[in-house]
Amino acid sequence: MSKHTGPLAGLRVVEMGQLLAGPFVGTRCADFGAEVIKVETPGSGDPMRNWGHNRHNGHGLWWPILARNKKSITVNLREARGQELVRKLLAEADALIENFKPGTLEKWGLSPEELHRINPRLVIVRVSGFGQTGPYSSRPGFASVGEAMGGIRYVNGFPDQPSPRFGLSLGDTLTALFAFEGLMMALYWRDAQGGGKGQVVDASIVDSCFSMLESAVAEYDKCGVVREPSGTGLKNVSPSNSFPTADGGWTVIAANLDPMFRRLCAAMERPELADDPRYVTHLKRGEHAEELDGLIADWTRTLSSEELAARLDRHGVVYGPIYSIADIVKDPHFQAREMIRRIDDPRFGDLAVPGIAPKLTETPGDIEWLGAEHPGQHNAEVYASIGLTQEDLDGLEKDGIL
Repeated sequence: MSKHTGPLAGLRVVEMGQLLAGPFVGTRCADFGAEVIKVETPGSGDPMRNWGHNRHNGHGLWWPILARNKKSITVNLREARGQELVRKLLAEADALIENFKPGTLEKWGLSPEELHRINPRLVIVRVSGFGQTGPYSSRPGFASVGEAMGGIRYVNGFPDQPSPRFGLSLGDTLTALFAFEGLMMALYWRDAQGGGKGQVVDASIVDSCFSMLESAVAEYDKCGVVREPSGTGLKNVSPSNSFPTADGGWTVIAANLDPMFRRLCAAMERPELADDPRYVTHLKRGEHAEELDGLIADWTRTLSSEELAARLDRHGVVYGPIYSIADIVKDPHFQAREMIRRIDDPRFGDLAVPGIAPKLTETPGDIEWLGAEHPGQHNAEVYASIGLTQEDLDGLEKDGIL
């Protein structure tokens, strides 16, 4: 793929902020061809450059996943001259992504009103813990807090135990996906219906996590039911759980639909279970979930993971082994889907990174490079596009602006 192709080719996106939620929006844009210009603090850059315990050749391994395909410039946003540079850059941009604490842009003279005066077409994506409005909007917020207050931590884990955290910053990536969705809708409306008018996309971690709660609000409103954590399965849904295998593995079997349960019974060589009054319907199986799951577990632990997979495949039962990253990278399906990509990079050599999702048949995304090696690597190229000379850049760098 040549440089800047894909469905978002031609869009110029400026990414301001750091860590995960906001920058992951920029990564989504960059994966699909947008020119993403990441603004970093002079000298130190984004802290994500150094996050993560595991390193290679002294470099953090999280950064190339988040920074891929992006250009990097430096600018001191706390200085008036730095703010003026950003105004010039945004005058020619399609979108701004930022995840500062609400009010920070305004403090720097970069409020949406000011930016839309400069560039009415600009779409401004604002990512924060609690959103730009509401009584908690001024609070700082991270994914852990958004997951807690948004409700998804509460339903995670086991009854009568503290709610565990996820092994990933799920709230950040969920919010980034909502923000990216909002950006795409705002760009479409601008160009198709809005007469070229930009707008603000306000994406909150708490809102995004709350939006994943399925029917919990309606259940509480009409039935007074508070959905509780349910361990490895779901209350009143069976079979849909993790089951042990003879070789120490675990496989999820989801056969709670009536026809699927009948297939599972055939795979178990227990067809009579499908007509047992205790298990004959979805509701009945839910009432007897513990004993039914026990029967299935007694069967699965007599088979290796491979033997269980073959048996379930043969009968068309929905299942999936619980994979570690070691399992994923060697699985032929992930390889065939190009979800494990190997990219050559001077810092890391031949590095395996996550591939592109989703797949587009006509305008697929791609990975061209694994992010800037140092903050400001693209200063000369980007600032030349808004009229600055090398002499200008040298002076700004000397004065601590770049």
